[in-house]
Amino acid sequence: MSIKSDRWIRRMVEAVKLIDPFDARLLREVEGRRIISCGASSYGYDMRLADDGFRVFSPIHGREIDPKRFDEESLIEPPLRRAEDGSRYYLLPPHSYGLGVSVETFNLPRNVTGICMGKSTYARAGLLVNTTPLEAGWRGRLVIEIANLANLPLRVYVNEGIGQVLFFEADEECETSYDDRAGKYQNQTGLTYSRV
Repeated sequence: MSIKSDRWIRRMVEAVKLIDPFDARLLREVEGRRIISCGASSYGYDMRLADDGFRVFSPIHGREIDPKRFDEESLIEPPLRRAEDGSRYYLLPPHSYGLGVSVETFNLPRNVTGICMGKSTYARAGLLVNTTPLEAGWRGRLVIEIANLANLPLRVYVNEGIGQVLFFEADEECETSYDDRAGKYQNQTGLTYSRV
């Protein structure tokens, strides 16, 4: 098993539509303004946070979080704000936890797995992006779990990089892929809450 390069990622986008939409190079600027980088990097892909489906856990309506019986009332949708330069963002309160979804849809072959990790730009500002596996045979938009560890509200920009996905190709195909076992998060197109 080995980590895959930007060349491999581009080939897999052509062959199996590994990532859609896909930016073949790392973008650091859009329409003349600096952004948190997104697109293909040397050995991974910097995915973007979508502007639909972002929610933050709040004690206003919910009393507890039970992953076996998830109550959507425990989440609120914060307003989408506009920065001085025209970029858009959500404001994540201090010491809070939120769920978002990637712009990109991923399509992993049965011999490829991925791992999503946070970006250092956000980590240095106090944002933790949960390490999330993208299992062999999984398809869908990735739900992104994020936590603001800082004592201040933190801007989380949409349509800009939020985390990096590293891809690993196995030496042999797995016996049972995520698709084979009809995984509960297969083909998710938006924010999907925990299921048992």
